[in-house]
Amino acid sequence: MFGSPPMIFRAPGRVNLLGEHTDYNDGFVLPCAIGFSTRVAISPRPDRKLVIRSEEFSEQFEFALDHLPSQGTGKWSDYVLGIAVMLRQMGHPISGASLLVRGEVPIGAGLSSSAALEVASALALLSLNGSQLPLPEVAKLCQRTENLFVGARVGIMDQFVSCLGKARHALLLDCRSLAFKLIPIPHNLRLVICNTMVKHDHASGAYNRRREECDQGVKLLTKWYPGIRALRDVSVEQLEKHVAQMPEDIYKRCVHVVRENARVVAGAKYLTDGDVSQFGRLMRESHRSLSDLFEVSCRELNLMAEIAESLEGYCGGRMTGGGFGGCTVNLVKTEDAERFAEQISKKYQSTIGILPDIYVCSAANGAGVG
Repeated sequence: MFGSPPMIFRAPGRVNLLGEHTDYNDGFVLPCAIGFSTRVAISPRPDRKLVIRSEEFSEQFEFALDHLPSQGTGKWSDYVLGIAVMLRQMGHPISGASLLVRGEVPIGAGLSSSAALEVASALALLSLNGSQLPLPEVAKLCQRTENLFVGARVGIMDQFVSCLGKARHALLLDCRSLAFKLIPIPHNLRLVICNTMVKHDHASGAYNRRREECDQGVKLLTKWYPGIRALRDVSVEQLEKHVAQMPEDIYKRCVHVVRENARVVAGAKYLTDGDVSQFGRLMRESHRSLSDLFEVSCRELNLMAEIAESLEGYCGGRMTGGGFGGCTVNLVKTEDAERFAEQISKKYQSTIGILPDIYVCSAANGAGVG
């Protein structure tokens, strides 16, 4: 396509086992990288242009390095272009380059295709000038790109686990300090990710609204507890003490986040101890909380979660991602995983009338060359 041999960089998508809507509240999350990756091939150009193409889309984007836009254009190329803009702002030289993208991570499924594209693009662009950043700094660069250039107020989880995930492990991440610990997933379990194939129109607006509601909760709570910086610093007892003085919706959002943080910390210990039954219970609790308190589930997600509970080999499951559609994630015994996938597909299709995509996979390694 470009007439030059490229270097190729890979970054995976992710699925989150526990800890939804906690990352932007300075909380705890327990995601793992999955075996679906985005690859970015890159080669230098003699002119001062960035030329970006994808195998999935026909349009080619060209940008002059001396006149890069300061904010996104609303195209998918923003996730690549924004990395170049942010690198330059950090003082890293950017030279002309041709980039070709191949994406395996399903788009719009809540499996973080955007973070995978950002991370692979960052590693590719850094390689051209021999620049190096520690992987946690790459994750922060990618989050900043999405926050400031693309305009999505995402937390750090997706980019971090795309950079630092490890095969057969989940990653317990403190989203405030970025301290992390690898948590082994028992070898006799598989991840069965069930894509509902729906994404409701209000998803992005409601996501930002939930963030605002959490911020409102913190603002209210600082009247009584001046030392708190985020919902991460609040206890259930503190919330219950002031329930009558908080709007109902704000209280519900706060209770979800506070209890979800506790579930993540407890869940990491259960997984480490191999207590899959207790971990599965926490996954189910998380789903109910996301549906009833945080109100980011939908009929399709609830049905997918309900069907899973009735199938052989099921150990636990819940919706994963921002909500209003997308995927559920289930821990399933390895010997039952393929049959589980077949049965949940049939039962979901017979009720909803949509054939879902089902992915049977394991936790995978984070970003790298190739």
